[in-house]
Amino acid sequence: MYELELHKIRAAELVRRAAAERLVREARRARKATRGSARQERERKVSAGTDRERFAHAA
Repeated sequence: MYELELHKIRAAELVRRAAAERLVREARRARKATRGSARQERERKVSAGTDRERFAHAA
């Protein structure tokens, strides 16, 4: 009986640990995806030609 209870406790602990590790992996994956989209946002290409004509020439 004692061994069965220890087995149940150990199994429950393993399930909790697996859930915690899964949550950490998901958080890392989400953070990595966020960083990737922010990097793409910063590195947009500048359209040449039209933007230059809007500003006056320096003296």
